[in-house]
Amino acid sequence: MIAPFEIARLPRILFGAGSLARVPAEAAALGRHALVVTGARSFRETSHWADLLKGLADAGLAIAEMSVTDEPSPDMVDEAVAEFRHLGVEVVIAVGGGSALDAAKAITGLLVTGNSVMDHLEGVGRGVPYVGPALPFIAVPTTAGTGSEATKNAVLSRRGPEGFKKSFRDEQLVARVAVIDPDLLASCPRPVIAANGMDAFTQLLESVVSTRANPMTDALGWSGLEAFRDGFWDMLDGSGEAAAAGRAKMAYAALLSGINLAQTGLGSVHGLASPLGALFPIPHGVVCGTLVGAATAVNIQALRARLPESPALGKYARAAALLTHRSYDREAEAHDALITLLNDWTNKLELPRLSRYGMSELHLAQVAEASGGNSMKTNPLVLEPDEITALLRQRL
Repeated sequence: MIAPFEIARLPRILFGAGSLARVPAEAAALGRHALVVTGARSFRETSHWADLLKGLADAGLAIAEMSVTDEPSPDMVDEAVAEFRHLGVEVVIAVGGGSALDAAKAITGLLVTGNSVMDHLEGVGRGVPYVGPALPFIAVPTTAGTGSEATKNAVLSRRGPEGFKKSFRDEQLVARVAVIDPDLLASCPRPVIAANGMDAFTQLLESVVSTRANPMTDALGWSGLEAFRDGFWDMLDGSGEAAAAGRAKMAYAALLSGINLAQTGLGSVHGLASPLGALFPIPHGVVCGTLVGAATAVNIQALRARLPESPALGKYARAAALLTHRSYDREAEAHDALITLLNDWTNKLELPRLSRYGMSELHLAQVAEASGGNSMKTNPLVLEPDEITALLRQRL
């Protein structure tokens, strides 16, 4: 039997090398005045930026632009809305990593209403229901990691002792069109490839073992994990045709990770990423890469002890077989191989420990207590506070 499930709204997806050239025509079909949101430098320093601006101008669009220099904050979003909402913007185009896409997504949702994003930010906002309308939005990722081009949530942060990392979330914020051009990944520096790749991987693994997984998301998740396996190291360290093929596979894996994130929720790594990102200046992908091995080990140990009938145990074993190209006679042997592999990746990628960003034993209880957000709710089981603390302590 297949249990009932539902799939939330997705963008129209244009995938392929050179597909950036399709953005002007797509934008012109949605409006005549575009706001273009990019990251700080990497995309703007390539020839693709000039090509995009020329294409938009040739298509007859008036253009306003802004760049996002850090993880977006509520204040940044509100300032942008105040600056651009009276310019007659009809379509928003975001070209960049997760920060640029999330910022643009939030701005898109507020340019018509002029509301503060704090009216709608989950958990810390004023609880005002979002009714829209949102402007049409075109998402063009330049990193292979967050999958934000396929989700309805704009993640915003405020750092510090009273900080938070929360989402402005509504189906009206989903991109009208997602343009995935693997050529845009060529300018990513190695540390960005590593961190973003581990974010995509973690989203794929957590979505497969999520309590809300279904046959359709499982199919996407296994396909994405296979693409990650075959593409990540070539994108990271390869050259020529191998690197180009790796970029295409990683663009595909990241897209599927975002689609699944939107459908299934995630797990303990992303549950911890929220308070860690709010309290410390830790890049999101670094959190994923540094915690995924420890989190997987804790999940498996807890499932064996308290929920041995969980389908997640079989899925962890299948992930081990897929990622190592091996078959295992016993499930426990596969689990051990998966944990060893993930820890080896963490070491090989030289992913920093949490203490490098200022975390210490004094913060363990605070982070563990603040980790019970949406992502933790779809972890394969509810982790006890001491299990979460032990997980964090492994990566201090």
